[in-house]
Amino acid sequence: MNDDDTRSIDRRSVIKAAASAGLVGLAGCSGGEPTDSSTESGGETYTIGMVDSLSGSLSAFGQRNQRGKEIALDDVNSVGVGGGELAISQQDDQSTSQGGVSAAQTLVNQEGVPLLIGTVGSGVSTAIYESVVQNTDVVQISQNSTSPNLTNYPGLLRMPPAGNAQAAAIASLLEEDGNESAALAWINNDYGQSVGEAFVDSYDGDIVYNEPHDQGQSSYSSTISSMSDTDADAWVFITYQPEFATMSQEAFDLGVTDQAAWYGGDSVKGPKVLESAPQGSLDGMKAVVPSVPQDAENYQAFVSEFEDRFGEEPTSWSAYAYDAVVVSALAIEAADEFTGAALSEVVRDVTRPEGEEATSYEEAHEILANGGSPSDVDYTGVSGPIDLDENGDPVGLLQVFEVVDHAYESGGFIEG
Repeated sequence: MNDDDTRSIDRRSVIKAAASAGLVGLAGCSGGEPTDSSTESGGETYTIGMVDSLSGSLSAFGQRNQRGKEIALDDVNSVGVGGGELAISQQDDQSTSQGGVSAAQTLVNQEGVPLLIGTVGSGVSTAIYESVVQNTDVVQISQNSTSPNLTNYPGLLRMPPAGNAQAAAIASLLEEDGNESAALAWINNDYGQSVGEAFVDSYDGDIVYNEPHDQGQSSYSSTISSMSDTDADAWVFITYQPEFATMSQEAFDLGVTDQAAWYGGDSVKGPKVLESAPQGSLDGMKAVVPSVPQDAENYQAFVSEFEDRFGEEPTSWSAYAYDAVVVSALAIEAADEFTGAALSEVVRDVTRPEGEEATSYEEAHEILANGGSPSDVDYTGVSGPIDLDENGDPVGLLQVFEVVDHAYESGGFIEG
């Protein structure tokens, strides 16, 4: 540890001791000042923002995020952060870029949060970054966005692995299954285009259909008919659950469901898809989705808590939302002050493998509270190792699922 590290720890210790006594409020150029409210112990409340998809095409993901966020807040505040507690001010992006920008403007420009968790859709996350966050000190962490294009924005961090690894895995599946040609349908936004392009680059077979479709349409029969006309060996869908549910129903109605092998990206897998599809109509479909280390002790503890509260198992998306909150809290604990500039200096460091592994917020908090520097902590989350790199991308796992007897069965894991 160098002298600068020692001086930083001394400053943090002074600030946090004062915050514990309720004597100081930390503010900076991002407007990130703790709220006037205080905890039962007299400490400050550190308020960050969250943009989530509470309505629209991605609301199923938003609901899962909310549950992961709720558990994370409880885990953080049972220990404390910066001598006080964490609060999250939230806005709905309505699953659209316009809604996301408006929501982020409220949180950043009006409420002055120095850190923003957001959001689900990759195009929405990048729109928020370009329109609101870029050229400010605000830290942005996406809880769910997987588009490869996010790698081009080093200031935009994320919890799930990039979609280019997912696309390559889908291409490998097609080739392993003997499919020599593919028809590709992708949703007309950043997520669909970038993952679709990555699939085309990875697949060695013939691409005989490669067309976008718009979000939120009442019918996609023209897409299905066009794919059917190609006689492709495989159909690949890079789209969202509501759109895919409509497509699968229309394929069944047209009698072409069995014409090709079906494959999909992360956003076509979900219980609502199977609920709306005719029984057995999707059997054999394979999807590649971001996953979690299911045997890890901290993930199993998360599953147990999730099931106790909500009566169902969590998805990987809930785990990513949980870790987005915990990483945010650790950055607050590690930073010299509650500003975007200070948080951005430490937010990657608390996840990297050079530090001591901590598999819970409590363990990581203890390292920092005992004088450890940000680089002394390697938070390994419930979603996996994280290890945010210089582009804001994490290390991640991918899982292959196949629909068997109208239910999803795991087909193994791939490192992303």
